[in-house]
Amino acid sequence: MNSIPVVSVGPAHGLMDDVERLHAQVSVVRRCEALTELLAVCQSGLATAAVLASETEGLTGTLLDRLSAVGVSVLAVTDQENEVTRLRALGVTTLPSTTDAPELASAIEAAVVRRVRPALDAAGNGRGTGKRFGTDSGGDGGASGSGSASQPAKHVENPRLRERARDAETHARVTAVSEPRAGKVIAVWGPVGAPGRTVVAANVAAELAASGLSVMLIDADTYGASMAATLGLLDESAGLAQACRLADQGLLTEAALAEVAITVTFSAGALSLLSGLTRADRWPELRQGAVDRVLALTRTVADVVVIDCGFCLEADEELSYDTVAPRRNATTLASVVAADLVLAVGQGDAIGIPRLIRGVGELAAVAPGASVTAVANKVRKEAVGRAPQRALAAAWDRFGPKIPLTHFLPWDSDALGLALKRGQLLLESAPTSELRLALQKLSHDACAPAQQMAATPVISATA
Repeated sequence: MNSIPVVSVGPAHGLMDDVERLHAQVSVVRRCEALTELLAVCQSGLATAAVLASETEGLTGTLLDRLSAVGVSVLAVTDQENEVTRLRALGVTTLPSTTDAPELASAIEAAVVRRVRPALDAAGNGRGTGKRFGTDSGGDGGASGSGSASQPAKHVENPRLRERARDAETHARVTAVSEPRAGKVIAVWGPVGAPGRTVVAANVAAELAASGLSVMLIDADTYGASMAATLGLLDESAGLAQACRLADQGLLTEAALAEVAITVTFSAGALSLLSGLTRADRWPELRQGAVDRVLALTRTVADVVVIDCGFCLEADEELSYDTVAPRRNATTLASVVAADLVLAVGQGDAIGIPRLIRGVGELAAVAPGASVTAVANKVRKEAVGRAPQRALAAAWDRFGPKIPLTHFLPWDSDALGLALKRGQLLLESAPTSELRLALQKLSHDACAPAQQMAATPVISATA
């Protein structure tokens, strides 16, 4: 009978002996003295589950991602209430010290089943388990040897685990139905160059906030964050990096998020801002697992989350020997994957439109489930000729992807210069400009369903 190989650390060794005596599905392969030893054993592919009865304070989101990458489920035995709350926020199964051997064995089996269920479903549907950002989509191992990559699939052949998998799936459906409705995520992305991602993101967020929605604006550009400067803020806090640090420690709550976010007040309303990195070389602070946790929380506290993304969609795992090392582009990739809508912004000229066409194709490859709206920015007759919108639409129809080019934002250097000089939004500095009105229409079209469900009354943007 196949068994689940388990490693442990801390004073639970006696309990693990009792688990082995049950002759159940659990087999203890190593009793470690420290967390570092446990990590080394897990990365060697010898274990499918890990039980920690000490050093739980060393468990961070980053460490859990490393264990997840090699197909290891983690359980912690602790009675500390704060630690239980923190670990559960990270997705760790926690058990009290009074847990007996049968209960622990059952918890280990259930944890392994939750991990291998996606791979089991994929195998049943005749699909392979592809990779995204350097880890297996089923979560059951990133190692290339015969250890962790093959063990989980072998263990789930047991009928008892299959039964637990069905129970876990049923529980997941019930939980999903009972969860509150999540807010909408809009990622503002554009290809290399200066297509105007930040200006579009800031003003779309402002228009949505002015319409009565609660809005969280996130500067997720790991190459050149500039949202704080655009809004006239002298910010040195790097709110997104702070939120990621808390998420990695399992300490990110609604209250903690509110503390690191900046409230931006303007004439027609207010929005919350998670400012970007103060220096481009700080990008390793934004690990994908932490970014995913931040985005998951922000969409539960705001009606709309608007993300100003970086330009690069390259999956750069080949640049590192460590498949769970930080990726500079992981923040952008995580944002477009999490987005309900991607505003793909390109400069409306002979260079920008071809870049946008190629970029939308890359976007479809990395985020195939995302809804994409193509936006031509800085549209002007000097760069395209008379009737620039018609010329750009014709070129797009001929050479572009199937999605239509529906929004054209005119170039207005005077309005943009005045807004930047004052640190204001266009609805404040140039409320009647053609560019502001086009951005207002874009924001309405991008989030019309959410605007209709807003509980607060609509505020006039020009009031």
